[in-house]
Amino acid sequence: MNMNAVTKFKSGAITMALGGLLNISPPVSADTLENLAQTLISMRGEVEELQSQLDMEKQSHRTRMDALSSQMADLSVDNQRQEVAMEKLQQTLVKYEEASAQAKSGDEVLVPVVLAALDDLKQYVQDSLPFKTEERLAGLSELRTQVETRLLSPKKAANRVWSFVEDEIRLTRENGVYSQTINLGGEQRLVDVAKLGSMFLYFQANDNHYGMAIKQTGTWRFVELKNQEEKEQIALLFDSLRKQIRQGYFELPNPLES
Repeated sequence: MNMNAVTKFKSGAITMALGGLLNISPPVSADTLENLAQTLISMRGEVEELQSQLDMEKQSHRTRMDALSSQMADLSVDNQRQEVAMEKLQQTLVKYEEASAQAKSGDEVLVPVVLAALDDLKQYVQDSLPFKTEERLAGLSELRTQVETRLLSPKKAANRVWSFVEDEIRLTRENGVYSQTINLGGEQRLVDVAKLGSMFLYFQANDNHYGMAIKQTGTWRFVELKNQEEKEQIALLFDSLRKQIRQGYFELPNPLES
């Protein structure tokens, strides 16, 4: 075989190899390129849309956190007011201790002290969370009548007042579900109430209406909630308290915002 033959043979082999490659990878058509371009444009649009949604979610989260911070500040202020009320109740107990120690000239010295304390407690009950308010006021009224008519000795009356104060302090620490009659839209209705210490009071009517107690211009009243999310939050609270679940995270309507 001479060199020319070898050259021709190699040239032919190369031609055959190139032909094979061209057969395996045919040229990309214009339609395919156009489809790829449209796909890239579509994907870019989706990415931009997702980025926009992400930015909106971030802004919504920041707004929500700001609102929660504001609510926490309001709750802190209200909690401080409750602590002041607790201190006043404790001071009432101290007054009784002092009055009892100084009652050397007879029981009658306790009468004006007891009556003054009953006046203070009546004002406290009227200002505090409207939980069984009528029953609590009725107990104070009955005790006052017994003191004024001497049906109850001053010492026993002082002990009864002492017990009433201790019950009020206990109420500030208790969470639970109770039944009571409330005024809702001018109508007296028997409902279930969820009491959270001395801070919040929510109600559930037997027709699945939900609401809460709010204080406006110094007066307590019960209002029904229309927002479905808020109603579901209260429903979850009632369900948890009935199941004796008293710890955990609960998101609830804030009566301080009303």
